[in-house]
Amino acid sequence: MNLIAVEKLQKVYQGGDEPVFAVHDLSLQVEMGEFTAVIGPSGSGKSTLLSIIGGLTAPSEGKVWVDGIDIYQLSSEQRADFRREYLGFVFQAFHLVPYLNVLENVQIPLAIIPITSREKRERALEMLDRVGLLNKSKRLPSELSGGEQERVAIARALVNRPPIILADEPTGNLDSTTSRDIMNLFCQLNREGQTIIMVTHNTDNLNYVNRCITLRDGKVVKNAPEYQSEQLKA
Repeated sequence: MNLIAVEKLQKVYQGGDEPVFAVHDLSLQVEMGEFTAVIGPSGSGKSTLLSIIGGLTAPSEGKVWVDGIDIYQLSSEQRADFRREYLGFVFQAFHLVPYLNVLENVQIPLAIIPITSREKRERALEMLDRVGLLNKSKRLPSELSGGEQERVAIARALVNRPPIILADEPTGNLDSTTSRDIMNLFCQLNREGQTIIMVTHNTDNLNYVNRCITLRDGKVVKNAPEYQSEQLKA
């Protein structure tokens, strides 16, 4: 079953006299429960595609359906509600609140969820445990390393148990051991039913996914059911 469907997507920016196509006539589908990687050279449209699927950047043309919802037919307020219900974002910028401690940062997405304060705390602590930061729950972001801040951002993205995780270079600031831990966590979440789309440059991460999409110049040039090393030559 297709959970995400993108049809004839275009994202055009005006660059001087010539338009710049960040995404060009792109169509793809992602099935429920897939763990999909998106790869390609810098400027190929990977992050733009992720942002469009996430309802953050409106396309110039084309359609995006998530669970049958035409998300760019929604009002801005409805799209914000859609993101809260469906999506967990792990992007390169951590966007941690500097004056809140780690536990408070992770609880932010739960603010409007109708559960008790105790349940919010327990859920946040559970996610911190899963990313290996339970013992640092009371620290401020400034007291953490870059890799630890990344893991806090990942815990925050996952705490509301979204059906879809959109991850842009989720291990970009992590050492190899922590990267493996995070990828194993993503695999576990995927086995539990979450659909994951991950942009990555790290070839080791491709060993964890069950499909790999290669972009070039805003277009899909390869769509394989599993990682093959020849994809990196694209």
